[in-house]
Amino acid sequence: MGITNVKTYTNEGFLLGRYKKAVDEIRRLNIKSGNWRGLFVSFIIMCLFGAIIFIIWQGLHMTLGPNPTLDKGDFFSFVMFTVFMGASIGSIPDLYAGIQKAIGATEHLMDIIGEKTENDIFQGSNKSLINGAIDFNQIHFSYPQREDIEVLNNLSFKVAPGEKVALVGSSGAGKSTIVSLILRFYEVNGGSIDIDGTPINEMDIEHLRSSIAMVPQEVILFGGSILENILFGKQTATEEEVIQAAKKANAYDFITSFPEGFETQVGDRGIQLSGGQKQRIAIARAILKDPKILILDEATSALDAESEKLVQDALNELLKNRSAIIIAHRLATIRKADKILVLDKGSIVESGSHEELVKIKDGIYANMSELQFQEG
Repeated sequence: MGITNVKTYTNEGFLLGRYKKAVDEIRRLNIKSGNWRGLFVSFIIMCLFGAIIFIIWQGLHMTLGPNPTLDKGDFFSFVMFTVFMGASIGSIPDLYAGIQKAIGATEHLMDIIGEKTENDIFQGSNKSLINGAIDFNQIHFSYPQREDIEVLNNLSFKVAPGEKVALVGSSGAGKSTIVSLILRFYEVNGGSIDIDGTPINEMDIEHLRSSIAMVPQEVILFGGSILENILFGKQTATEEEVIQAAKKANAYDFITSFPEGFETQVGDRGIQLSGGQKQRIAIARAILKDPKILILDEATSALDAESEKLVQDALNELLKNRSAIIIAHRLATIRKADKILVLDKGSIVESGSHEELVKIKDGIYANMSELQFQEG
């Protein structure tokens, strides 16, 4: 995936060196393993044949002479049994090596199998109707990997059903973390999150997520057809529902312009489509799901002007009659939001409409707005 960067910076030699170092280390480990295995096999074979030779030598003494103590037939049977037993012992090295490989291959797999599922961890069972009201009440949160760094600090805000709330702020202010908590990818360290008055930790996790759709900045499409990617929003949708969703997302015209229409293959991660086309397919997917809560994460930031207009029109259609959390750095896309929350270091420092926030003297939003619109 990084071949463009490799060639642009002419670092083929550097990466070949890294690859050679890795291969040499694997070769060294294999040679070490082969040496120990060879020693083990040699020891087993030496013991095996040494034992057989000793038994045959001793048996010959017992069957020969003036007063033999062992019948020749019994001696032959005994030798055959010894050979069979020796052959079984001789297979131990291969068996042992196979067991070691199996242990190495399955050790991590067994750890994964032993992990608790989300249904085991999140044991909520409430499946009450979701209308889209969201209430963050004095939230404190730190990521498990960095428990000493508090990402959200005493954060509180509300989203009414059908309200459009935008989150703005510098990178690391906590915008994406809020989205992760709404989707319940993590548990909060303190405070509570309520959906329509029900604590989020009491809700059934699948029921909660079935009422939420997300359009990210970098859309990931799955290998397959355009139809399969749109149906990802609702597997039971009819052909007419898919077509209507594509039309509302401003995607129908470009889809039907392809020779194979909805059966067009998008390629790995959607590589066959442009950024604007992928974004509109993601919007069609969200429209098809018909969620009560919509999350937009920089959905138009990476698009050219023409694509942005088409995507923005599609987003306006998607935003109708549903609650929305909109993350944006480009303030022009959120001027019509019902409420804008300005985050800084995990706390809300400013709140209000675009018109209200630009009037705050030396305010964070006012400064951001002045810089962006001057550049525009």
